[in-house]
Amino acid sequence: MNVISESAQRTTQSPAGAMFGLAAPSQGSTEVSTWRVELNADSATPVHIIDREQVWMPLGGEFEVDVEGKVERATAGQAVVLPAGVVRQVKAAGGPAQALVAMAVGGRAMLPGSEDRIPLPWAE
Repeated sequence: MNVISESAQRTTQSPAGAMFGLAAPSQGSTEVSTWRVELNADSATPVHIIDREQVWMPLGGEFEVDVEGKVERATAGQAVVLPAGVVRQVKAAGGPAQALVAMAVGGRAMLPGSEDRIPLPWAE
């Protein structure tokens, strides 16, 4: 068993908010990476693609999730399954929002139109 706490060393800040790394290979997990996301009010992730399925579980606030032009909203008590390989953007709707995210180990991000695979430091 390994109990993992959020730490400054495993936190990545972005203009939209922050990712707080939890379970990951660097923390002893071999199959699943998890992290907590905080998006600032009316902020959004970049438009991007992830090569692994992700599950977003809102903890507070409301998320607007755009997957290839289809938009859904999600709040606490719901889960959003984002398939691998789809163009997506996640926004905080109407105020700040927090979620727990789970993904198989090894996921990488890509920008639409690019083949460059970008590591996710909070998930490694």
